[in-house]
Amino acid sequence: MAHTPFTGTIPDDRLYCPRHDMWVQETGDGEVLIGATSFGIFLAGEIIAFTSKPKGAEVEIGRGMGTVECRKTVLAVHAPVSFVLLEGNDEAEERPKLVNLEPYGKGWMARARPTRWAEEMLTLVDAAVYRQHILKIEPEASFG
Repeated sequence: MAHTPFTGTIPDDRLYCPRHDMWVQETGDGEVLIGATSFGIFLAGEIIAFTSKPKGAEVEIGRGMGTVECRKTVLAVHAPVSFVLLEGNDEAEERPKLVNLEPYGKGWMARARPTRWAEEMLTLVDAAVYRQHILKIEPEASFG
C-alpha cells in the first residue's frame, strides 16, 4: 500500500508540543484549550473514541489527560503542560469524529487552568517550528 503524505493545517494562533503532537491555546482569564494536532491524528489514525479525565483532575506535564481509541489501539493522550481540568469536551466524547474533522475547533479535548504556565510554556513551540518538526518526520508533508 502506498504511503500518503500528511496534508493539513497548523494554525499560527496557538503553541505546540512536538513530543506529544498536542496544541495549547490561551483563551484568557488564565485558561487554555488543549487538543491533538492534525499531524498527531494523522500518525495515530482515525479516532473512534475519546475519553477525558474527570473535571477537577490535576494533570502533570507528560502524564495522561485522557485516552483515544483508534482503529487498532488505545492511546494515552499526554498533557503538553501541567493543569487542573476545568472540563473535558463532552461533545467530542459523544461525537469523536469532531476530533478528526475539527481538531483545532470543536474537537478540542480539554479546557484547563495551567498550574506552571510561565515555565512550561517555554517548552512549547510556535507553528513555524512545529511545521519544521513535521517536515523532519514527513518530508513530503504539505500545509494548507
